[in-house]
Amino acid sequence: MSLTHSVSHDHRRTTRILVAEPDSDTRMLYREVLQGKGSDVVDAVDGRDALARALSVRPSLVLTELRLPILDGFALCSVLRRDSQTRTVPIVVVTAESRPSEVERAHAAGADVVLLKPVTPEALLREIDRLLEQAPPATESRAPKATRLASPRRSLKMSLTMAYQRVTTTTPSIPPPDLWCPRCNRSLLYGRSFVGGVSQRQPEQWDEYECPSNCGVFEYRHRTRKLRSVR
Repeated sequence: MSLTHSVSHDHRRTTRILVAEPDSDTRMLYREVLQGKGSDVVDAVDGRDALARALSVRPSLVLTELRLPILDGFALCSVLRRDSQTRTVPIVVVTAESRPSEVERAHAAGADVVLLKPVTPEALLREIDRLLEQAPPATESRAPKATRLASPRRSLKMSLTMAYQRVTTTTPSIPPPDLWCPRCNRSLLYGRSFVGGVSQRQPEQWDEYECPSNCGVFEYRHRTRKLRSVR
């Protein structure tokens, strides 16, 4: 399936998607994919900016990472669900946070779908199309939160099924580099790698490391050559 995956003509004319993602390369990729199918794209680099833009333009759908500066993705989802202007707007979370408890927490905050990075353009567009087809009119209220979350385990199972599955390995084709902790400067201990891809042209590999001094867990992304703290 190509990046120019088609949607209904109504969505082509009217869809405006708010993208909240701190990584510039990922934002650029989302913009390319979403504009390729005819959507207007509004960018935000942190949660506070995303909230302000959502309240000013009332997007057709919000696409957000959970790890956002200033106001994180959980808080963003929660506020959007409480505000009368945005409570019916579908929310798609695409995140590197794979812990089941955090996925369930995202659903509880108001996310309709949680997809795990890396996600294919086809899988992302498929979920966006589905949510836009099901979205109520702007004047229609969404069902009460308690009703939507009556079966959290079922919601979690559905979200993980819809997520693009990453391959976890300790023997990736690209050797993990030797890295040092940015906090204590000790050599980091390699743990595992996540291998997948947003497309055949753009393979992805994330390597996970742990600091022996208990500074935390870090993730190295080969495409951007960036090391960041994940917990």
